[in-house]
Amino acid sequence: MNIELSAEATEYGAAALRAFESAGGDALIESAERDPGGRDKLVAPVFDGLGAWELEPRKNGDELEAAAALCRSAGHWAVPYPVAERLSRPTDLDVDGLLVVADRNPAAAVADLDLLWAAVTLTGQRAVATARSTGESPRTSAFAFVAPLELESLDAGGAADVALGLVLPCWTLLGMLDRALALTRTHVLLREQFGRPLAQLQGVQFQLTDAEVERSGVEVLAKYALWSVQAGHDEAVDDALALRLAAIEAADVVFRVAHQLHGATGFCDETTLSWLSRYSLPLRRLPLGLSATGAALTARLGRRGLTGLFNDEAVAP
Repeated sequence: MNIELSAEATEYGAAALRAFESAGGDALIESAERDPGGRDKLVAPVFDGLGAWELEPRKNGDELEAAAALCRSAGHWAVPYPVAERLSRPTDLDVDGLLVVADRNPAAAVADLDLLWAAVTLTGQRAVATARSTGESPRTSAFAFVAPLELESLDAGGAADVALGLVLPCWTLLGMLDRALALTRTHVLLREQFGRPLAQLQGVQFQLTDAEVERSGVEVLAKYALWSVQAGHDEAVDDALALRLAAIEAADVVFRVAHQLHGATGFCDETTLSWLSRYSLPLRRLPLGLSATGAALTARLGRRGLTGLFNDEAVAP
């Protein structure tokens, strides 16, 4: 088992990072908030240049890894677009993307986008999804760009859709955690207290270490869950839910530490962390939050437990 991304996928992710930076970087999310209806046109040239929608992650393992790398790069810049959801699109339906939704009050961060969506619940029930307009500004809504969905039932054949639809958004969230920690490290190196940089204070070092342990753990689980999807394991949905649970827990720790070490400025729009934190909320709370994700994983596993990284099949040559 090799869970590391290929060199080609890693380079593709790096190219995507540069492309998003050249297109505006942190200004992308600010522009999208001022004009939510224009966010598709705002980022379309970047995705066209990267050939993003030509990737077929369901058919090719290398392209699945490239899709994950693209999602991570999009998360780094908090790109205001459902990248992972579009890359997860089913191949047997004429739709633009896939949304994993809750059984009750389905919603997704797809407001103001003229796209066709399929939706799937954790039990594999598929539907055609239509986003209802809320008329709310991303600034004042509870979750940025989130819209309630109307579902028209299709079939119960979406079991294979669930794992990919859960895993790729976690790669987007991983990119956000990467950036949050990078911003915080820079801040504590530059900011001084008692005549020396904050980074030299032992308490600050402990907090950053805790946050990095959480982030690096999610990175390993994200690679494993991606491999599980690629290998077509029966346990892929279990692995995807375990990844999501770990990613939400890690996000709580990373953003808490980042905000604490930034102080009050971390909640101001002049600070990139504020935008990153606010726009991570849909990924952390939809389709299910921390407790509901844990409950869903527990219900699936029962008493058998996760297969995990170190079972006999996973480590076999």
